[in-house]
Amino acid sequence: MSTVPFRPMTFGVTRAKLRDGAPGVHYLAPDVALNPYPERLTDRLQHWAQQRPDQVWMARREPLRGADGKITFGDWQSVTYAQAWARARAIAQGLISRGLSAERPVLILSENSLEHGLLALGCLVAGVPFVPTSPAYSLISTDYDKLKHVVRTVTPGLVFASDADRYGRAIHAIAGDDMEVLLVNGELEGRASTRFADLLATPVTDAVDAAMAATGPDTIAKFLFTSGSTKLPKAVINTQRMLCANQEQVAQAMTVMAEGELVLVDWLPWNHTFGGNQNFGMVVYHGGTMYIDDGKPTPALIGETLRNLREIAPTVYFNVPTGFEVIAQAMKTDDQLRRTLLSRVKMFFYAGAALAQPVWDSLYESAERELGQRIVVASGLGMTETGPHCLFGTKPDLKAGELGLPCPGMEVKLVNMGAKTEVRYKGPNVTPGYWRAPAETAEHFDDEGFFCSGDAVTWIDETDIHLGLRFDGRIAEDFKLSTGTFVSVGPLRGKIIAAGAPYVQDVVITGLNQKEVGAMVFPTPAVRQLSGLPATASMHEVVDSEPVLAHFQQVVNELARTATGSANRIARLCLLADPPTIDRGEITDKGSINQRAVLAHRADTVEKLHADALHYILKPRA
Repeated sequence: MSTVPFRPMTFGVTRAKLRDGAPGVHYLAPDVALNPYPERLTDRLQHWAQQRPDQVWMARREPLRGADGKITFGDWQSVTYAQAWARARAIAQGLISRGLSAERPVLILSENSLEHGLLALGCLVAGVPFVPTSPAYSLISTDYDKLKHVVRTVTPGLVFASDADRYGRAIHAIAGDDMEVLLVNGELEGRASTRFADLLATPVTDAVDAAMAATGPDTIAKFLFTSGSTKLPKAVINTQRMLCANQEQVAQAMTVMAEGELVLVDWLPWNHTFGGNQNFGMVVYHGGTMYIDDGKPTPALIGETLRNLREIAPTVYFNVPTGFEVIAQAMKTDDQLRRTLLSRVKMFFYAGAALAQPVWDSLYESAERELGQRIVVASGLGMTETGPHCLFGTKPDLKAGELGLPCPGMEVKLVNMGAKTEVRYKGPNVTPGYWRAPAETAEHFDDEGFFCSGDAVTWIDETDIHLGLRFDGRIAEDFKLSTGTFVSVGPLRGKIIAAGAPYVQDVVITGLNQKEVGAMVFPTPAVRQLSGLPATASMHEVVDSEPVLAHFQQVVNELARTATGSANRIARLCLLADPPTIDRGEITDKGSINQRAVLAHRADTVEKLHADALHYILKPRA
């Protein structure tokens, strides 16, 4: 075990209480009570506008469109707390005057921006729910099916987008005559629209104070749509109670949030609960500052993220595993990035997928080199229906897959589901249900009112419950071989990602009703360097190259050597040159793989993999 110290960080929940229920059922709760929290998130916004009027609430580099239509990003533009409060009130007045409500909410099509953030605040002040949707539904989709489903579900009264050029086609496809269109830039051909600047100029009346006073814990703040991994996305009701309770829960579990200045550099999309609830809400709750990062952990956009992190030092840093993988690799040689990012960050936090242990080790190595100490790499578990945060680690030396204990105010129910244990949630951060879907809502709550997550967990150490829980995959992803052997997908995916690092982006496990377990691997961009081929080579040429195949042959051999039976022995593996797509639901905006969607859309590849009909299939060699 390493003796290198960690940068000081306090964990707010370190002990728990366990009680038995019916056979196969246990209840786990922290021994820390939940502190009081405000009735509405806008109470915190108003507080900081009064206490810190000149502090920057949010900043973003100015988007600049070139003659070729390509967007680059210039200098930082910022909004202070005083400005945010005044503009939110003007927006709220405009929404009130339009008669918008939960029955006719605000639909937001475009990505994170200052205008998007201000509109969200205005909705919260007015008590008008907003509906942030994935930009991919508008920009990548060609049939707009998911976007049309969103519109049918929430029946918006106003549709917002950043500009007409990029979002015009989607707006024309989904916006009825009864929907007002609100744009920051541009105009729609053949359709009237309102400029965002005009909404900001709305004179404020006493109706704004009355509307905000009328909001409370049960007021619907927003509708967030699920990823739709098995069915069409569902509209999760997010109340003010959920948002505020979860922020206090996070503050007590991750005490670094309330310890001094809070600065985020963040790209995570606001149409997801991680970025839109946890991180956006965290800044408002604690009076922090968010620098919107227009980068993303993709080859085309990661450069913008690295640029921002060379300049702005966050106090905590959130990302998904693919993002941390690129950053960890870059810090090995980028002195400015390593110096700035590590200068005051107290914690790294990831969610959305498994983080390979080699990436943790690389982050540790860079911190040791720069600081002589390690930065805590933390994680937990949550979901759109829980606001999102539920479980958080209990110690600095966490390992991949460790989730920790419930946050204050939560009780989790551990239910034996045969070969797996499902975790279920009850607390003030849990949704009351799905909008206009009573049957779906009833289906997801058990007879004691616990939300059934579909996530499986095990104990980190059965002899010490205070260490908490470990992730054990999604119950719906697991399957049986034709021999009747049960395959636990989650842990097996994590094992392959770790064995193939840094060349494995994600893995989809195959073998339902087959004799053997297979794996389809999405490689990282780093395989290009491994292949030794020129940059012009196609990804198909890269994954067929001798160095890449040789590397993954070694991975398959090692996995077979350490396997304990047919359930965790990868008998056949193929590399996928075509990445998972958002449009087909194979991956979310934040990089989480959708195993079921990949299997459905690539059924032909799965069949050929198990029929030995693919060009290259790697099998274990002695």
